[in-house]
Amino acid sequence: MIIVTGGAGFIGANLVAGLNAAGERDILVVDNLTNADKVKNLSGLDIADYMDKAEFRQAVRDGRAPDRARAVFHQGACSDTMATDGRYVLDNNFTYSKELYHYCRNIGAPYLYASSASVYGGGDTFIESPEYESTLNAYAYSKLLFDNYLRRQGDHGIQCAGLRYFNVYGPREQHKGRMASVAWHFHGQYRREGKVRLFQGSGGYGDGEQRRDFVSVEDVVAVNLFLLENPAVSGIFNLGTGRCQSFNDVAVSVINSLRTRDGEPGLSLEDAVAGNVIEYIPMPEALHGKYQSYTEANLDRLRATGYDRPFLSVEEGVGRYMDVLDVDAGA
Repeated sequence: MIIVTGGAGFIGANLVAGLNAAGERDILVVDNLTNADKVKNLSGLDIADYMDKAEFRQAVRDGRAPDRARAVFHQGACSDTMATDGRYVLDNNFTYSKELYHYCRNIGAPYLYASSASVYGGGDTFIESPEYESTLNAYAYSKLLFDNYLRRQGDHGIQCAGLRYFNVYGPREQHKGRMASVAWHFHGQYRREGKVRLFQGSGGYGDGEQRRDFVSVEDVVAVNLFLLENPAVSGIFNLGTGRCQSFNDVAVSVINSLRTRDGEPGLSLEDAVAGNVIEYIPMPEALHGKYQSYTEANLDRLRATGYDRPFLSVEEGVGRYMDVLDVDAGA
């Protein structure tokens, strides 16, 4: 059996789909379906069983959880970077992760978990080493705290790998609301209003020129499956494309992908701004001092494992994603 926590969530559900495509059916999904909209993510997926997160955590504590597993993919977390309940964030992202780590050690199962690029804070160097790590919010702190907990454990006795996800976008993220990717938000804005909104300049960058490493969930799934197939690989690894692109790039990719579907010519950034198809708005006060204006994954450590598959660019990945969103919306 393969256990996927957060299996009804964005990355978790895509991972289950990827496991199905690889022929895996004996899958236990663990999640919290208080938000019933996440059930849509499980539609069409082939799983063996489902457990509520609270029930699963209690079973782990009581020694009633499955005593054998081929692997545990821990994708469940509170991913709200603006969350204000620090106790809740730490319990979900740190304590729960510790419980699962020791559960995996006890049963001898590989432990493959989601970390985050947010652990680099406002820095400009993205290498998996403590001197480059800092945090801007409770979510980032919880992720770094667990990474550091594992670093202190020494020899795990099992495969143990954490993936520091950069800005992930793709299908099955609709339930995330304001925490969904900018590609998802831009699609909705353009279809509703015929324009998209980006933040004005910040952090020394011009309007919409803040730069992130945007990575397709297709690539995120591919790296997770690579780890499953290579049990000798352990450590903490960045998971981005290794190339930063601007929010303007994402906006233009969304707009032109949708215009192409509508039989309309593409627009340059300059033409989109002049035609009010792109609008720049002030950054919310709540994000001041908590916003990463630049991220770019250093992939040296991941590439050293033998993972050599190329990553999708924004233009490639966003184009595929827009097709999916339009089909889902019946456009």
